[in-house]
Amino acid sequence: MVNRLSESKSLYLRKHAENPIDWWPWCDEALETAKLTNKPIFLSIGYSSCHWCTVMEGEAFSDSGIAEYLNKNFLPIKVDREERPEIDSIYMQALQMMTGQGGWPLNIFLTPDERIPFFGGTYFPLEPRYGRPGFLEVLQAIRRFYDLEKTKLQTFKDEIMTHLQQSTMLPISELTEDLLQKGLEANTGVISRNEYGGPRFPMIPYADMALRKIRFNFESEYDAQKACTQRGLDLALGGIYDHVAGGFHRYTVDPTWTVPHFEKMLYDNGQIVEYLADLWSAGVQKPAFKRAIQGTVKWLKREMTAPEGYFYASQDADNFTSPEESEPEEGAFYVWSHRELELILTSEEYAALQEQFSITKSGNFEGKNVLQRWNADELNAIIESALAKLFQIRYGELPEAITTFRPARNNQEAKTYNWLGRIPPVTDTKMIVAWNSLMISGLAKAATILGEIEYLELATTAAQFILKHQWIDGRLHRVNYEGETDVVAQSEDYALFIKALIDLHQASLTATSPLVKPDDWLEQAKKVQEEFNNLLWSVELGGYFNTAKDTAEELLIRERSYIDNATPAANGVAISNLVRLFLLTENLEFLDQAEQGLTAFSSVMQKSSQACPSLFTALDWYRNNTLVRTSTEQILTLSSQYFPATIFKVDHTIPQNIVGLVCQGLKCNKPAQNSEEMLAQLQASQTRS
Repeated sequence: MVNRLSESKSLYLRKHAENPIDWWPWCDEALETAKLTNKPIFLSIGYSSCHWCTVMEGEAFSDSGIAEYLNKNFLPIKVDREERPEIDSIYMQALQMMTGQGGWPLNIFLTPDERIPFFGGTYFPLEPRYGRPGFLEVLQAIRRFYDLEKTKLQTFKDEIMTHLQQSTMLPISELTEDLLQKGLEANTGVISRNEYGGPRFPMIPYADMALRKIRFNFESEYDAQKACTQRGLDLALGGIYDHVAGGFHRYTVDPTWTVPHFEKMLYDNGQIVEYLADLWSAGVQKPAFKRAIQGTVKWLKREMTAPEGYFYASQDADNFTSPEESEPEEGAFYVWSHRELELILTSEEYAALQEQFSITKSGNFEGKNVLQRWNADELNAIIESALAKLFQIRYGELPEAITTFRPARNNQEAKTYNWLGRIPPVTDTKMIVAWNSLMISGLAKAATILGEIEYLELATTAAQFILKHQWIDGRLHRVNYEGETDVVAQSEDYALFIKALIDLHQASLTATSPLVKPDDWLEQAKKVQEEFNNLLWSVELGGYFNTAKDTAEELLIRERSYIDNATPAANGVAISNLVRLFLLTENLEFLDQAEQGLTAFSSVMQKSSQACPSLFTALDWYRNNTLVRTSTEQILTLSSQYFPATIFKVDHTIPQNIVGLVCQGLKCNKPAQNSEEMLAQLQASQTRS
């Protein structure tokens, strides 16, 4: 017997289709039914590759006793946060207000009439353990509270709504002269401090901000270059990177960057590729950085690229070790026992691998070994041969024999297909515009800096898919399920796709034979920006709402995203885009709009500098924006260097005795008569604030 979720396009929702719980998707009918029956809403939010979401689905959500009580006393709604991040954002904020922390699965209880949250948590075990009550006990207590404690319930509702509404009304402060320096210092501190324990996340918006600091010469508590280099080494050498087959896992569960939480998310990989390319352009050219970029692109082509050219969303942390298993194991696809390595490798290969990687008899993860490198040098041929053999055990063939590896689209496919190697994790094959855009930007940057035209071609094909297939009735849509476009786009989709289009414009300037002309990318960016402004710009407050007015009526509040998480906040990216579009078009309306946006979030930047590195990236663009008008040959030389607040433009009208023109905001320097003079002007322009 299946429930309503069986017809869902979302892989995450379909994973719950056989639960005995009478799940609803988030829809008008579900919300109206809750109101008519006066049943509190049990809202459960997660995503396909979330490990603890999978655990709870197999435990509490599969239990008949819990299902019976939940169906009778609540209206259960399941939401895929990757489809509907605006719903997740509001209720995650509420959960953090209630408990001081958040995470997924996000399980929260709402009043049926106003959908105001009054209790929440994350993972609830079936039986009491880990210091947490059993889920049935929780449900019974919440229903008693809802029925009997009406006064307290009203107080909770009032407090939560007051906090949520206040979060949308930001006071206006000043964009003071020292504000950028304050942001650079605070956000560099975030990735410089290593004294705390616990998990390690890439935190690329912070690393990007710290990298921007290396070009400034002011007294500082932190060595930005050291911190940025170390973050690159942690990523490229740590267990967070898949040294056998490429691609980055989401985070490590320890402070030593050793054992990952094994899911691979497209959004992390796009950001990390761009960051490592930027590090390379800034002169930190460790061989391991280039190998990690190259390996990640190989993984992307092999396992994460649809035949149509777009990129899949994620791969699970868990996989089955045999078709007979009822539940998958975390990380089994990626780890190696000491005995396996001895059997697979020659003694010479084993010794060489052990010299460069963390390999022990006892292992570092449940008796198995997660590979972690000791240095960033080139790997010799013996080690590469050993890693290729491990690849063959995992995938069934050597790396050079596989151009495309079939995705396992669900558990049934994973268990029934005749895999040549290990059973792989499930791949969520949906296309998300925002996440594809992050990967497009990473590929465009790496193509320019490493001179890899193939990367630009991959990025171009993905962007063209979005341009051709993601508009319905003149409106950008967020997701695509194997040809079916769905869910109206949100601010992060617009902001990140516009950034990707501008990045493609810049990368195409120096390509020998770009698939798309640079000016075509610019025209598309302007069109998408116009739609973004019309639908989501707040005329009264400044900045962009997460959702358009005509799609936000069912939500408690309309948020404007400005806090960075695993991905950069939409408003930070959007404001940077406005400055870049101003430089390319010389349209002052873009610059005015950028100033309004920064002013709208000025109080957050003043009081909570560590919360919003992307807004400070936008402030850097606003304060130090530089346009270089010159020849393709000069751009080819300059664009492989690190100039993070610079836009290049080919200018065929420059006189023969002039090399180029460096313009700062609303004024231009004297025409540069040679490459050295232009470079000096450009370097000075990058630090003028």
